[in-house]
This record gives sequence, C-alpha cells and structure tokens, in this order.
Amino acid sequence: MKRILLSTLVSVLALTLSQAQNTRDHNFEVAKQLETFNAIYRNLDLMFVDTLNAEEVIGNGINAMLRSLDPYTEYYPASKKDDLKAMLTGKYAGIGALIRYHQKLKRVVIDEPYAGMPAAEVGLKKGDIILQIDDTLMTDKTVSYVSEHLRGDAGTSFVLKIKRPTTGKEMKFKITRRNIQLPEIPYYGLREDGIGYINLTTFVGEPSKPMRRAFVDLKQRGAKSLILDLRGNGGGSLAECIDIVNLWVPKGLTLVETRGKIARANSSYTTRLEPVDTLMPIVVLVNGETASASEITSGSIQDLDRGIIIGTRTYGKGLVQIPNIQLPYNGNLKLTTSKYYIPSGRCIQAINYRHSGGGYSEERVPDSLTHVFHTLHGREVRDGGGVTPDIEVKPDTLPNIAIYLDRLDSTEVMFDYVTEYIAKHQQIAAPTEFHLSDAEFADFKQRVIESGFSYDPVSEKRFEELVKVAQFEGYYEDAKPEFEALKAKLKHDIASDLDRNRETLCQLLEQDIIMAYYYQAGVVESGLLTDKQYLEAVRLLNNPEEYQKLLKGE
Repeated sequence: MKRILLSTLVSVLALTLSQAQNTRDHNFEVAKQLETFNAIYRNLDLMFVDTLNAEEVIGNGINAMLRSLDPYTEYYPASKKDDLKAMLTGKYAGIGALIRYHQKLKRVVIDEPYAGMPAAEVGLKKGDIILQIDDTLMTDKTVSYVSEHLRGDAGTSFVLKIKRPTTGKEMKFKITRRNIQLPEIPYYGLREDGIGYINLTTFVGEPSKPMRRAFVDLKQRGAKSLILDLRGNGGGSLAECIDIVNLWVPKGLTLVETRGKIARANSSYTTRLEPVDTLMPIVVLVNGETASASEITSGSIQDLDRGIIIGTRTYGKGLVQIPNIQLPYNGNLKLTTSKYYIPSGRCIQAINYRHSGGGYSEERVPDSLTHVFHTLHGREVRDGGGVTPDIEVKPDTLPNIAIYLDRLDSTEVMFDYVTEYIAKHQQIAAPTEFHLSDAEFADFKQRVIESGFSYDPVSEKRFEELVKVAQFEGYYEDAKPEFEALKAKLKHDIASDLDRNRETLCQLLEQDIIMAYYYQAGVVESGLLTDKQYLEAVRLLNNPEEYQKLLKGE
C-alpha cells in the first residue's frame, strides 16, 4: 500500500511539475513575441522612410492577429465606437434609408426609405439621386462615403440636395438625424384557418418585448396555432432568445449552457418567466441564413419537442462572443469565448477553424462525424451542422435572367422601371391584391429589349466547356451535327426568356413596387402568397394528426 501511495504521489508531482513547466514556457513565449513586436515597431517608427500612422499600422497588425482566429473576434478602436453600438443595439443615428450605387448613372441613389423614418417623412423617393450633403458634393463618391456623411449624432440637421430622375428637378430637404432602429417584427398577422404568423428579423436589441406583445395580440384575436419565421435572422442576444422561447415553454428550464476555457465563460441560461402558452402548435421556418440566437431558438423548440422545424438546414454558428471587453483608450474587443449547447446537449457549430501562420482555415464538419442526440421525447437529432429541419422544403431558385436583371444589370432597367412606376401611381392595391397587368409587363419587356440588356446563360457556358472537352478527347467531329443542333437550341433569346420567366420577374417587380407604398410589412405579406415553405407550414398545421406524429418521431 505504501508503494502504491508513493507511486501515486510521484506521478501527481511529475504531472504538476510538467504543467508548471508548460505554463512557464508559454508565458516566456508570449513575453518574447510581445517584446519582438515592440522592437520591430520602434525600429520602423525610427527609421522607416515615411512617417508612420501608428493607429493604422498597429491596428492592421491587431486585425491581422484576430483574423487568424475566427471571423467573429474583432477589435473596435475608439473611432469605431458607433459601429460597436450599432452592432449591440441595432440602432444608429441617420435618416433611415437604404442607399445603393446606380451603375448606369454612376451615382449613389436612394433605394428604400424606411417606414416612419426621417427620409420617408421629408418625402425622399426610391431613385432620388444624391447630389450634395450640406456643402460636400456626393456626385463622385462611393456608397460607404455617402453613408458615412448621412449618419451622425442624433438631433443634428443637414441639407440634402437630390435630383428626382422622373421629373429632372433638383430638390433640397432639411433633415434631422435621429436614432434609427429597424422593426424587429416587420409584419405579423392572423392568417387563414386561425394561424398566427410572426416574422422576426433579429435578436439584437430587445425583441422579446414586441414578440410577447405580438403573440398575446394574436391569441386575443383567435390564433389557434403559430408560424414563427426566422429565415434570414442572423441572431443577436442570447438572453433575448431565452425569453422568447420562454413564451412557449415552462419557467425553470435550462435551454442553453456555454462552455469555454475559463470559468467566467461557463454559464447556464434558464427560463425565468411564466409562459404564455405551452400547448399551441408551432412551426418554425428556417434557412441557411438562420444563425446564432435564431438557431438556439429553433434548436431548443426542436429539442423540447415544442414545435416542428420546416425549411432548410440552418447556418451552424455555435460560438458565443463577449461583445464588449474594455481596452485602454476606449477601445473594445469582441471575443469568442465559448461554445453553446442546447437542451439535447448538442452543439450545432458547423465549422472548425484551424489556425496556421497565414490565418485560419475553415473545415466544415462532415455529416459522418456528427453525433446523435435525442429530443425530450426520444427523436434523433445531430450536432455539428446547424439545425436540420424536421421537414425539408427548398425554396424556388431564381432563374439566371432574374438574377442578372435584379442584381447585375448595368442598364438598371428593372430599378428604373420601378422608379417610374412609383412616380406615375399615387397609390396601389393592397399588398395581397396588387399585381402587374399584362400591358404593364409588356411595357417592361419592351424596355428590357430596347435597353440592350444581355446576360450569360449558364447552359451556354457549360456547352462551351463540353465542346472543349469533346475536342480534347477527339469526339467532337463525329458528333458535330448534334453539337451544332444543341448550340442552336441553347442560343438564348431575350424576349422568349422574359416570357418564360414572367411569373418570377413579375413577383420581383411587384415586391419592389409594394416596398415603396407598404414598406417591409407589405413585402412580407405579399410574399407569403407564393412562399413554398410557408404554405407547407400552413398545410401541416391544418393536419393536426400529422403534426403530432412528427413530434413523436413516428
């Protein structure tokens, strides 16, 4: 027994000494590298041929160091405090409008004034060309430059000079900046068959408050089930998503645990309020842009068998950041400190970040290396790749011509058509009833043809690649007639392509037009009419037996 005890003590002592040596080695290496960095900069500052900007040069070094870790660890010097505030609160001071670069005009223009914000209140319209802000010309400036000058301290005023392209008139507006925060819930409503619908776009700020109000309102209006739309929701506050899930699950449940290297990074998050409704059937809509706090919400509802998830696999962000570590001279550090684990015990982080001398590399966790966990009632779920929906429904993809017209068209024919349509119509029908007529689409089609619009069809590119491979392998000459016939069929005709994709193009045009009159709420409401994922959620909620079988894993 004495020999065993002595052997154990020797082993523990050896391990302790080894750990102490490793700590000393690590601390020495840190001190050495910091001293080397300081020495390099002192020599640069003393002898480099040009005078150095210390904030820029050292800031670049700091940012390069952080970029070698992961995409979420970031440094905010005092000069970027407004960016940090906007990230944490979702608020900034400005005019409340989305701007963009008009490729044909080579100017920055108003794209979307937000409802109830200064830009909309003074009468700015989609397409207005920004000419001048106070005494500063904006006619040859970038979007970021113009945006920076539109923003400022709340309460400050400036004179904005614009040109309205539909009339050719130059106009001046005195605008007072104020704190801008986009609505966390741009639209909610009681839909057909007593189904409530809530579109939640962010967890930044305090979205749990309007979320509770919206849900209670829907219940009072007779909602018997709920569709929670988290598509495109990039996340935000972990505490806020706990309070939102708490609307539908009991008080005292631990929904999330965070685990990191140090004790302060380890926490548990438990529901703290009495729920509003623990029985109402719920469907959560998700997609590849549903991330972070949105994944905690959807993943917790899935793990607790509280609802059904419909859509496509979520982004897979299972990392947690401390957003405001104080640094000297009013700087801040947003730092990844832990991973989070939802009720089943899984972490849905989809990417491993491997660190190397040149930065980090991304390695997506393959499905074969994920692990099985179980929901409250025994359904299988997996870690390592976001939240996989219970029912996968892929949305319709945009045809190539629609992508070019909507995003890549240098003639800007779609943007200009919408701008002119708005100028000619003081009002339009309700979002769910508004549609372009045959004559209006014919007018748009003619404008596209006359504009000289062209695009690169994917099929033609693939055909050219096939021809090169066939020529290389010696098959082309024997099959030349077939290749020529196929080439003739693949040669695109703009007019026929527009007719073939009329339904999709009309939807894009209608949503842009609706935005000008009914803002984001109208666009969301009108989009539900043809939304495959939403329609599948409605179908499921109207089939309670199928809903219950899915929850039980049958």
